[in-house]
Amino acid sequence: MRLTHKIILITGAARGIGKAIAELFHQEGGYVILSDIRDDEGEQVARSLGDRAAYRRLDVRLEEDWIAVSDFISQQFGRLDVLVNNAGITGFLEAPGPFDAENADLATWDEVHRVNATGVMLGCKYAIKLMKVQGGSIVNISSRSGVVGIPGAVAYASSKAAVRNHSKSVALYCAEKGYKIRCNSIHPAAIMTPMWDAMLGDDPQREAIIKDVEFGIPLGHFGEPMDVAYGALYLACHESKYVTGIELTIDGGILAGSEAKPR
Repeated sequence: MRLTHKIILITGAARGIGKAIAELFHQEGGYVILSDIRDDEGEQVARSLGDRAAYRRLDVRLEEDWIAVSDFISQQFGRLDVLVNNAGITGFLEAPGPFDAENADLATWDEVHRVNATGVMLGCKYAIKLMKVQGGSIVNISSRSGVVGIPGAVAYASSKAAVRNHSKSVALYCAEKGYKIRCNSIHPAAIMTPMWDAMLGDDPQREAIIKDVEFGIPLGHFGEPMDVAYGALYLACHESKYVTGIELTIDGGILAGSEAKPR
């Protein structure tokens, strides 16, 4: 029960990595506030968790939504102990593209950055206000793509690089202010979530594509959302009290040297 009595907000918690984090953090004793724009799915997850779980709609692009959720947390609990900025998009399913460096579409670029980068900035801004009296932990979900270039997804890679750097800026700012707020980033890769559907499809070639990708992963297989959730748990709890401004890579060994290119 590593999160007993902790008040936790998780964005993008209706499915995938966010859902796994919510389930694990609840299991570890935390009071979990799930947020998303997929209201039906988010409310269903909250109901399945039962006590110590609630759902609030939060479009991370909108400052007014952050203000509303912050007011709810302040009125109900008087503090926030953990924020997991997980909400994010690749753009492949949410924007028209193109996505490559030569033909990048400006509207697509703006939309991906509004969700992935601006959403994290706003989350950190309002979490600091709720945490600065008693301290807390901010965990920002970046990506392997925030560390290396991705020629066919330049907006996604750029936005996740912004998350990586902003996490360090927040960590140093809070340390300078003496707020006792830690901020770290997690960099997953090849985690099997619905975000992969745009690339894998659902036709008979799906399994062949999966095997092709797995050929380039040193550990030989895709990760699971819970693999990332356990990393987030470490950064959220007291065990990481001397850890701030780091990048935790959870990628099956990809960034250790493999190019992870399909055959």
